[in-house]
Amino acid sequence: MEIKTVGVAGTLESSDIQIMVSAGQNGIEIDLESEVAKSYGDQIKKVITDTLKKFGLDNAKVKATDKGALDCVIAARTLAAAQRATETTDKPRLEVLQ
Repeated sequence: MEIKTVGVAGTLESSDIQIMVSAGQNGIEIDLESEVAKSYGDQIKKVITDTLKKFGLDNAKVKATDKGALDCVIAARTLAAAQRATETTDKPRLEVLQ
């Protein structure tokens, strides 16, 4: 799957996460900004990575700004941003969230 543009999903509100997905060349690179990164940073990165791989992306740059989102929200926002980045929003891939 090819990233064609920058895809963004989510907000900077409490209990949400903003995900920005753009083209990358060196695997999945995640720049995480979160007040809970020390405690939950590895888990947040794992959910983002797993979601992108299930979607079919192996190379992507991700900028994530977390405001206390649950794993299900992180996965949903990641999928939405990835679909926007690959311009495939007309073909929802909700099975990725399972």
